[in-house]
Amino acid sequence: RAVELARLRDKPIREIAKDLGISESCLRNWLAQADTDDGKREGLTSDERKELAALRKEKRRLEVENEILRRAAAYFARENVLPK
Repeated sequence: RAVELARLRDKPIREIAKDLGISESCLRNWLAQADTDDGKREGLTSDERKELAALRKEKRRLEVENEILRRAAAYFARENVLPK
C-alpha cells in the first residue's frame, strides 16, 4: 500500500514515509523492489530472492551433512585398518 501511495505522486516521498512512520530510504527501497518485480528495472525479483535464500540455506545444510559423512567414513576406515 505504501508503494501505491508513493506512485500516486500526490505527496513527496519524504512526506509519505513520515506519515507512515518509516524512513524515506526504506520506502525508496520498496519502490525499487516493486519496479524490479514489475519488470521495469533489472535485478532479482522478490520471488528470486526468496528462492536464492532457500537454496543457500539448503546448501549450508548439505555441506554440514557432507562433513558428517566424511568424518564417519574416516572413522570407519580407521577402525578397519587397526588391529583388534
